[in-house]
Amino acid sequence: MLDLEFAELSDSGLTRDHNEDFLGHVLPASPAQVQSQGWLFALADGVGGQEHGEVASRLAIETVQAGFRKVPKGIMHVSLLPRLVQEANHAIFDQGNAAPHHSDARYSDPGGAILPGGTHMATTLVLCALRFDSAVVSHVGDSRCYLARNGNLTALTHDHTMVDEQVRLGLLSKTEAASAVNRHILTRSLGSELFVAADTITVNIMPGDILLLCSDGLHGYVSDTGIQQIVASAPSLDQAAAALVAAANAAGGYDNVSVQLIRVRSVERMGLYRGRPYRLL
Repeated sequence: MLDLEFAELSDSGLTRDHNEDFLGHVLPASPAQVQSQGWLFALADGVGGQEHGEVASRLAIETVQAGFRKVPKGIMHVSLLPRLVQEANHAIFDQGNAAPHHSDARYSDPGGAILPGGTHMATTLVLCALRFDSAVVSHVGDSRCYLARNGNLTALTHDHTMVDEQVRLGLLSKTEAASAVNRHILTRSLGSELFVAADTITVNIMPGDILLLCSDGLHGYVSDTGIQQIVASAPSLDQAAAALVAAANAAGGYDNVSVQLIRVRSVERMGLYRGRPYRLL
């Protein structure tokens, strides 16, 4: 049976007076729910200035948690997560349109993401659902999910930013992108439009794997190599989470920083036949 341990931590950083990140999870309440529902982890980084980012990120997480808890037993995570992302997007879009509008050409989050003009409030969102021997990751924006395995750290997501698109098109190198003035401009976020496209992938997981969800307050200031070294060397997940936040703050603490770490203790190997899972011997 799938067995996990996890730790999470969020910090406002050294230059912010409030935290626009929000974390959440849904844990199975019984061994039967481990198989029928699984585990969900969610992280959002709100954008919009003042208190609007806090509202957007919290609303995203709470909407996703509520949706995950009431889904029918056995539904496939790969179809469920994009639907939950869209439900969260609708909730934020509706609330953003109901709130008073600012006259700024665009809303910025100093040290963090920037939204195109016309957006009132929005958030990034990254979800990770685990069941049997797989993890499904769905995301919008520049909050990331990494997989740490056998001393290697692999990004399972790519940022929905203007700069990241330029890198993928070969217009910028990764070195140039790291110092680009527009590196925080999002091309996709929850709440910006009535509909949003979430990128979703499925990965097989193995005992010993560690999945890391984080906001750009971490990966924007600590290199992937630095993240990997901290995760690999920390005696526990709680200590790893604290060390990652400390590293981001040591790099300036210019942004809110949030992390979720999930270690896979054991998995249940499964196959699929006509869309139905079955246990592999």
